[in-house]
Amino acid sequence: MATGETPSPPGARPARPDFKHFDGDAALYDSSKPVYPDALITRIVTAMRGREVLNAGCGTGIEARQFQAHGCAVLGVDPDAGLARFARGTGVPVEVSAFETWEPADRAFDAVVAGTAWHWIDPAAGVAKAAQALRPGGLLAPFHHAMHTPPQLADAIGEGLPAWTTRSAAAYQKVAPHSTLDGEGRRKPSTELYQPLFDGIADGIRQAGGFDEPEQWRFEWEQRYSREEWLDLLPTFGAVAKLPPEELAKALDAVGTVIDTMGGGFSMPYTTVAVVAVRRDSD
Repeated sequence: MATGETPSPPGARPARPDFKHFDGDAALYDSSKPVYPDALITRIVTAMRGREVLNAGCGTGIEARQFQAHGCAVLGVDPDAGLARFARGTGVPVEVSAFETWEPADRAFDAVVAGTAWHWIDPAAGVAKAAQALRPGGLLAPFHHAMHTPPQLADAIGEGLPAWTTRSAAAYQKVAPHSTLDGEGRRKPSTELYQPLFDGIADGIRQAGGFDEPEQWRFEWEQRYSREEWLDLLPTFGAVAKLPPEELAKALDAVGTVIDTMGGGFSMPYTTVAVVAVRRDSD
């Protein structure tokens, strides 16, 4: 499913955009999206009682293959048939369905994970479905990237891709009104902007019941991007993918020019946060 948009307000049903699924090049989506830090995958696997994983919103199978590499049997669920088809081609079994209406059919799992996808899932129905699919003692573990875009590049994106910027700003305002800038007019760190999302996921788990107190696991890391790699990544963000070809080409050229002034590449700091809760053995 498309994962590039800024999340909807936590604790309420997300407002679905007019592009429900990613409809671009699945191979480009898969190759350009960042993988998740191995420390995160290792910690989840270590905390699991078994090795059977249900991957909600698996997309092209990025995190599913990481769990497979750690010895897990993974079943993906995704509403986008094209992304599911690509994931199957990489060895990830996927069932095409919205997670909220997917049926476990008496199957049970040791963990339900979701990589930068939980904000597309109804919070109440998603937690209920996870509880239905999990064995007692199983883990619910949605996790999400927060990018710390260099200021000069963020400004270039804002100027070159106004549709994406406007949509993102509006979503941030819904999550945390009037808080995108600090008292001196500087852009707040991405971790502060995304924290309401993580707290909202935790609140949704608490409200649903059936789980122990959620924890938030935080992982800091960096990824180096060349000019070409970053320009490949940008069109995989939902609103950017919907730009007319001429407008997209012009915007990417402007962003590429800024990257040239940065030496042809840059390091992007990331924070990946997992909200993890254990299904109680009994209520």
